[in-house]
Amino acid sequence: MDVAVLYSGGKDSNFAVEYCLKRNWKIKYLLSVKPTRTDCYLFHYATVENTKEQAEVLGLNHIYVKCDVADPRLEADIVRKVVEKNPVDAVVLGGVGLQVTQIESIQKALRNLKIEVFAAHAGEDHEELFRSMIDSGYKIMITQVAADGLINWLGKVVNKENFNQLVKDSEKYGFHVGFEGGSADSLVLDAPLFKEELQAINMKKNIESNYCGYVELELKKKSLVESYI
Repeated sequence: MDVAVLYSGGKDSNFAVEYCLKRNWKIKYLLSVKPTRTDCYLFHYATVENTKEQAEVLGLNHIYVKCDVADPRLEADIVRKVVEKNPVDAVVLGGVGLQVTQIESIQKALRNLKIEVFAAHAGEDHEELFRSMIDSGYKIMITQVAADGLINWLGKVVNKENFNQLVKDSEKYGFHVGFEGGSADSLVLDAPLFKEELQAINMKKNIESNYCGYVELELKKKSLVESYI
């Protein structure tokens, strides 16, 4: 089966890539949509511009487009236009399927093209999935937050040592531990499928309130950064 993965560069879209490859599906391309505004419904805002470097270390084709609207139907239409020009059998999203607005909007946009749209890990336990990512070598940075209890995690990398604290914070403050629903977004710096680890440089934190903020950064191959030190 030929598929496209809707790719934000975060933990869930990278796990979706792994999901597809384990099933021997052909990933024709990663599709990254970068909003030019922070109030989009369907797409991550922070660090999507860095997906080019991630696609390179994954060794996958990459299509990058921008979104300047904030309307689920119009945003989904951006995906439709790309897929019309670059046909696939299915568009695969990350996550466990709780992002109902995103899935339903894209399903509706692609229905006439008879292209399937689904979340890679629909119905699975996100805490277990998150933990399995970390245990297998995912290096996950939190790049945007929009919920009480998360501002101190902005710009941090979640690892084996601090994951239990993240779980405790999610229970205390009520945000979804896997960030479904938009409480936070992430960026993967390393994963089992990456040919080389990436390193974040020139990071800037933009704090908008006590519970809301995002980072801006550049991604470089770690070996290239170390060669200049």
